[in-house]
Amino acid sequence: MSIRAFSRLSPWRSCHGSHRKLSNSTGGLQSHFTLPSGDKIPSVALGVWQASQGEVGNAVKVALASGYKHIDGAWAYRNEQEVGQAIRESKVNRSDIWLTSKLWNNFHAPEDVEAALDDSLQKLGTEYLDLYIIHWPIAFKKEGNNIYDAELSEDPYPTWKKLEEMVDKGKVRNIGISNFNIRRIQNLTANHLKYQPAVNQVELNFWNPQPELLKWSKENGLLLEAYSPLGSTKQVKQSLQVPQVQKIAKELDITPAQVLISWAVQRGTIVLPKSVTPSRVEENLQISALPTELFDELEAAAAAHPPQRVVNPSKGWGLDFDIFED
Repeated sequence: MSIRAFSRLSPWRSCHGSHRKLSNSTGGLQSHFTLPSGDKIPSVALGVWQASQGEVGNAVKVALASGYKHIDGAWAYRNEQEVGQAIRESKVNRSDIWLTSKLWNNFHAPEDVEAALDDSLQKLGTEYLDLYIIHWPIAFKKEGNNIYDAELSEDPYPTWKKLEEMVDKGKVRNIGISNFNIRRIQNLTANHLKYQPAVNQVELNFWNPQPELLKWSKENGLLLEAYSPLGSTKQVKQSLQVPQVQKIAKELDITPAQVLISWAVQRGTIVLPKSVTPSRVEENLQISALPTELFDELEAAAAAHPPQRVVNPSKGWGLDFDIFED
């Protein structure tokens, strides 16, 4: 599909009025990115994937007290109730928080979308989401254990049309996708969409920098969100010990984690670092622009090794193809 085909989508109609500008401590870097709706999404979020019950609530409260304005969650994380409770206890106004959730694979059928959304809204204790994302480009039948729905997986337009209805109802401000490769994005956007995808949330870090997807997305006006920005759980220690990362951290007197998060924002992506350790939650927000020569050095180092994707459930879901290659 051509860039023109992707860009011919209809203008976005905003709901709930204009979202206020939300800012973080991002010295010299963008504090937010502007979505097709005109809404401003904060460039750094607290990710709550793999944050267990009993600890995620405190992480959310620490994050909000530290200045975070963006919480990235999902129905499948099984912690939305605690996240919502923590937001209420923080006393931060709902309008000052960017709140994201995701539609799970079992609920792609149009008749199931609104009930799944309502369940997340109820658990989070809010009347609307700032962003609602199709979690994976793979649809399962509603009942059963990962029973693949080939029709809805290959043609997500019926699911997307229902999400557009949720925008019109005021239950969602922006809608997006996650884990979509270029072919799957094109397959969706070849339809006459009422609302353009706001983001594509993907695994994006030093080990899996995805320069081709990043370049294509920028050329086609699609913002990427980077999950596992410090590497997946087993990669974090290795990420922080990368020689170029260590060198830049020492030269700029910042931590290796701050180097990687700063680099990711400077690449033009939303960054979703996850931590439940208060000191690290606070540290991850304090980022700053890297000098051009250091940014380029880190970019080159990330591209100099074979990509290492960690999150790929294709085999675990019993699929006979690779989600990211098909």
